[in-house]
Order: sequence, then C-alpha cells, then structure tokens
Amino acid sequence: MPQGRRLLLSLLGLVITALLFALSGMGSPSIAAAFSIGEGNHSFVAEAVQRVAPAVVRIDTERSIERQPFDPTLIDPLLRDLLGDPGIGPERERGQGSGVLIDDKGLVLTNAHVVERVDQVSVTLADGQLFDGLIIGTDPVTDLALVRLEGTGKSSVAPLGDSEALEVGDWAIALGSPFGLERTVTLGIVSSLHRNISSLGFSDKRLDLIQTDAAINPGNSGGPLVNASGEVIGINTLVRSGPGAGLGFAIPINLARDVSDQLISHGEVLHPYLGVQLIALTARIAREHNLDPNSLFELPERSGALVQSVLPDSPAEKAGLRRGDLVIEADEIVVDDPQVLLEQVDQAEIGVPFPLKIMRNRQEFNLSIQPAALPGLG
Repeated sequence: MPQGRRLLLSLLGLVITALLFALSGMGSPSIAAAFSIGEGNHSFVAEAVQRVAPAVVRIDTERSIERQPFDPTLIDPLLRDLLGDPGIGPERERGQGSGVLIDDKGLVLTNAHVVERVDQVSVTLADGQLFDGLIIGTDPVTDLALVRLEGTGKSSVAPLGDSEALEVGDWAIALGSPFGLERTVTLGIVSSLHRNISSLGFSDKRLDLIQTDAAINPGNSGGPLVNASGEVIGINTLVRSGPGAGLGFAIPINLARDVSDQLISHGEVLHPYLGVQLIALTARIAREHNLDPNSLFELPERSGALVQSVLPDSPAEKAGLRRGDLVIEADEIVVDDPQVLLEQVDQAEIGVPFPLKIMRNRQEFNLSIQPAALPGLG
C-alpha cells in the first residue's frame, strides 16, 4: 500500500476513535454509549428496561359476541350431519394488549381500544401474578383507558417522563407483549413529533402523536414507550400498515397523565367541540377555485380553516356559522389551517364563549360560540 494512503487511513482511524470517545463523554446516552458496555456489563438500553419493565403488564380480554345464524342451505346435508348444527348463541372473543402501572395501588394505563366493550379483563404482572382488572374509565377520543387491579397490594410503578422535552432523534424503547410474547423490547428513535392522527386516517380522534421506528406490533398497544433514562414518554397506540410500514405511534405521556387524572376524578373526559367539518384553504387553492366559471361562490384568497359543513343543532349552527365561511382567528390566535383551530378548541372551556373571526363574502366579522361537550362516540 502506498505510504500516503496508509497515512491517510491512520489519520481517519484516529479521528473516528476521538469522535467515539467524545460521544461517550456526553451527559446523555449517545451512539457510542448505546453499543458500549457500562456498569454491570449492560448497555444503557438494558439499564433503562430494568427500571421500567417491572411495571409493564399484559392485558387479556374477553367479550361475548352473537354467533351468526346457521344456514343449512350452505352446507351439504351429509357434512352437516357429521359436523352437527352449531345453532345460535353467543361465543367468546379474546383480545390482548399491554399496559403500564402508574401508581403503587395497581392503576394501569392502557389504550381504550384494548378494553372497550369487553366483559372481562385479566392482568398479568411482570412476575407472573394474575389479577382481575376493573375498568375505571375510557376515553375513545384520545384512545386511553385506566384499569385497576383487584386484590393486589403494592405494585411496581413506572417512572413517568416529560414528553414536551422530547427532540427528534432521541432514543425510544418500546416494551410490551407483541403477538402475546411477553417482556419484548425493541429499540429505535423518535422519528417525528406532533404527528396529527387525522393524517393517519382517524378523524374521530384528537391526538398529536410521537412517531418512532422502534417496532410496535399487535399486542404492544397500551405498553410504554421509554426514553434512554428509563422514563415513560408515551403509550404505544398504533402501527402504520401497508405503504410506510415500520412506523409506530405513541400518545405523549403528558396528555396521558392529564386524561388519567380526569378519569380518576370523573370517570370520563369531556372534550369541547363546535360541530363543524373543516378543510384547509390556501391563497393558491382559492384562486384556482375562483377561476372556475362553474364555482357557486367566491372564496377569500388567503389561508385559513374553511367550513365544509355545519352539524345540525351544534354550537356552530346556533352561533350562525355557515358552510363556506373561512375561520381566520380563534381566541385571538391566527388560524392558518384547521389544526390550529382544533388546538384552540381543545383548550376552550365548555359553555364559555369562544371568539372566532371569520370571512364571508369578502367581509370580516366576529362570532362568539359556546363549545359543548363532544357527544359520545357510542
């Protein structure tokens, strides 16, 4: 090998070594630390898992569903005689998910979709103990639920972190029971923050999610997403299937903490709503609309939340909001798109006047709407 090339490779090796040493000296776990041996011959991932794993539980559910009536015309008579007539009646459907203990009296935080419309809940602790679970409350809008263990003493509790302190690129560790495989751990990073759930096709939810490439699979739902320090930063809720598969999403723990407090206090969570369906409007979209000779009305050529429809007997209808109105301010906050308006509505108080500035027929004027409680989702 030529002398110059050998010298260049040696210098490159020194630079890489120095960089790894520098990263290892940082206060928070780094790339170098992730793959190094720490105290007790464990990586920071193992140490984080050891801190929270005793509080991670498996949740098994059962519910009765009506069996479809037997249709004798669909089966050959000889085969029907051999199989017998299944008849009509209920059968048991089983489900499974994960959860995390958030207080020492056996309170488990999980997803609403894990325990909704079930007849029986069983919770298996990390040490194998099995308990019946009592559903304290569910909130379908945020997909969160609380379950209390019955007949248990003091329980291990997961330390809760601060999801507002997260940055894209932070480590993310998912724990739970994917496919029923208990005590499973996967590692990734926080790949995005404030991912609106409506962009994932869930129009009945109000959530800004943590996005991660840590593997989240069926059965992980309700389990914790943990940071490098072993603190819960989110509750795993769904995984992207089809195109874009490999991305998981978690509910920020700060929101989960607020929802759990309301479920403990009231057994339900009330969400303010106006009763409108909105689409985003930009100046470009408005210009294209206005150039169409077949358009029924003219749109203001600016950004905002365009009212596509108003629900009958809703707060919006009672306040005089109409289809085609453009909301440009909400509670003195400029509205560039529907998400800004929805965020302001979430912070509004039920029954307290909520000011909007709208444009209609090129004129600006103010409306006052009193948000009502979002009707139950059934």
